[in-house]
Amino acid sequence: MPITVIIPTRLRSLTNQQKRIAIEGVKVSEVIERMEQQYPGIRAKLIFDGSAYHFINIYVNDNDIRLHDGLATNLQDGDIVTILPALTAD
Repeated sequence: MPITVIIPTRLRSLTNQQKRIAIEGVKVSEVIERMEQQYPGIRAKLIFDGSAYHFINIYVNDNDIRLHDGLATNLQDGDIVTILPALTAD
């Protein structure tokens, strides 16, 4: 069973307007690399120099990866990875 990744509205132009994608991977970093293969340009919107941008929040089953192992956080079949850009006040 693959990992489900929930894509925020801001990044859906890179995923052919898909809100959710199913992808294989055992670590968050691997999921992002596989997403990059299918949807070129998405990695640059999420990570820089081996870490998630400070304005991008990534959760695995509602748990912030920054409180665990970051991009090295392990995944299991059926996990849900949620990508949330930080909100900004205009």
